[in-house]
Amino acid sequence: MPRFEGANGRQDSQGPLIRLDEIRKTYHLGEVDVPVLNGVSLTIERGELVALMGVSGSGKTTLMNLLGCLDRPSSGHYWLDGEEVSELSGDARAILRNRKIGFVFQNFNLLPRSSALHQVTMPLSYTAEELTESEWRRRAVDLLGRVGLGERLDHEPSQLSGGQQQRVAIARALINNPPLVLADEPTGALDSKTSEEILHLFQELNAEKGITVVIVTHDPGVAAHTKRIIRIKDGLIEDDTLKTTAVAKALMAAEAVI
Repeated sequence: MPRFEGANGRQDSQGPLIRLDEIRKTYHLGEVDVPVLNGVSLTIERGELVALMGVSGSGKTTLMNLLGCLDRPSSGHYWLDGEEVSELSGDARAILRNRKIGFVFQNFNLLPRSSALHQVTMPLSYTAEELTESEWRRRAVDLLGRVGLGERLDHEPSQLSGGQQQRVAIARALINNPPLVLADEPTGALDSKTSEEILHLFQELNAEKGITVVIVTHDPGVAAHTKRIIRIKDGLIEDDTLKTTAVAKALMAAEAVI
């Protein structure tokens, strides 16, 4: 057994939020085996703000899918919030995702004819929490207010800018109070000014609420807004850098010049 596993496959719930040990993922295409992750070991502490970087084909997207419990590894162990999840069934992973993980996507993934309020409350219909409809609404209204959309509760996506749609998606990701938010290229469809606003919002959520945020990106300018950069290449961790404030500012300044 890996040294950090506790009784019944659980870790100390006050330990790291994420632990990966020798994670491998191989896809089987007919008679051909295609290895994508080749033994990734990684720890992400509670309250970290992390960028996961890599070029196309590096294994970055596969790793994100595993972190998000959208898939499971071919071998190795993954602990999320103290629970060993690498062997869970599809149904069990779906329940876990709803409780533990909020997702933010590049293209927002909003329903075209639903209001911002309805978009945000939707995940609550799948949760085990026994909340009344008025409690659903109160929680969603509060989150939309926090992301600056308190006056847009009844607006549908076609009535919102790209940045406003992404704010709705962020509020939706937070509705179940997850310890982890996974953001997949969250500024990829936004202009530079709006991207900056969204990245600052992630920074605020991380600093003020202690939410662990992992941003998947290929953009060094986006990564510069985080406190740690993990680079993946050929299915392995190539570099893992914890940035100081000075280094972060230097990276952002360099990106501005470019």
